[in-house]
Amino acid sequence: MYKVLFTSDYEIHGSGMGSPAELIVEPTTRMLDQFDRYGAKLTIMADAGEIAKFKEYSEQHGRDRFFWNDIKAQLERAASTGHDVQLHLHSSYSNATWNDAKGYWEQDYAEYDLASLSYERLSELIRKGKALLEDTLRPKVPGYECFAFRAANWSMHPSPNIVRALLDNGIRIDTSVWKFGRYDDLVKFDYTYAHSDLVPWPVDPSDVCKRDPEGKLFEFPIYTERAPIWVFVTPNRVYRVIAQRLNPLPNPDAVADPMAGGGGGAGGGSLPKKLAKKMSMLWRQHPWKMDFNQCTGRQLIDGLKRVEQKYGHPPEPLPFVLIGHSKTFTRHNERSLRPFLEFVSAHPDRFSWGTFGDFDVERYRRAPAVAA
Repeated sequence: MYKVLFTSDYEIHGSGMGSPAELIVEPTTRMLDQFDRYGAKLTIMADAGEIAKFKEYSEQHGRDRFFWNDIKAQLERAASTGHDVQLHLHSSYSNATWNDAKGYWEQDYAEYDLASLSYERLSELIRKGKALLEDTLRPKVPGYECFAFRAANWSMHPSPNIVRALLDNGIRIDTSVWKFGRYDDLVKFDYTYAHSDLVPWPVDPSDVCKRDPEGKLFEFPIYTERAPIWVFVTPNRVYRVIAQRLNPLPNPDAVADPMAGGGGGAGGGSLPKKLAKKMSMLWRQHPWKMDFNQCTGRQLIDGLKRVEQKYGHPPEPLPFVLIGHSKTFTRHNERSLRPFLEFVSAHPDRFSWGTFGDFDVERYRRAPAVAA
């Protein structure tokens, strides 16, 4: 049996631009409504960094400019109707201020790369984020617990400080890793050799990519394959690229590590070398996350079938973790997702819907090591 876990990062644009009503509340309402029709479950990965600022602004100014009350009501709806709410954290918002003239939140880019922060700072941020969600939801949902986490920009590497900080604050599950993923830019991580593309594992405290049978934190990876670049060309993905270009970071140089030549992403070198690198993308395989915003419904179906062929049907349920973002859940995306929802619903003997709370993580400690 495979449990399909829809996880949605609940946030505005990374630039600090955009209305929470348009990028968070409205699309998530459509998402919840659609999932309810199929019995599917949504796990909202609520960015506590942003939400804390929206709440703070409302309390300080007596004006709910950033829709804190709508966000609160939506999280209550999700947590009380069989969906789930867990912790996502953009640390650069902790010291952010609203710039009314420019129309965006000015973030603290020194704290942009989450995993690079000290243990003390990470522990403080995680503790505050967890408390925000639990204090918000427990009056409406008394049994609610925040126990799962996704790092901003998937920043869980280097791991020792963040793994320790998560465990010390009662977080038992992380879902940031996507096998084969690698960034060397505004954030830096390398998940090329992550233990598995699908099967959860107890984490080595020194490296989230490694399995340690004694580890206390469990990694539930976002399912990822390698694929040629043309597989990435879908209407939803083109929309996201355009949205990112229209909402760039106000000052990306402020984030870049000066020792990495301006962040390491663009890189240096001559024009021929740059062109050769771009051309090589055409025949190389690239990490392809199961992103329900950017993949078509048919691609998600085919991906789930390949998982079934690869892993069979082991006695313990396995999570098929999908990632999405509220800000890119368009009307077209809603329509394109329908075939996948229908497919999973039509095969209850093979698939079901789930949230992280459905899993006994200790079963994965006893399971033999499986590396994809």
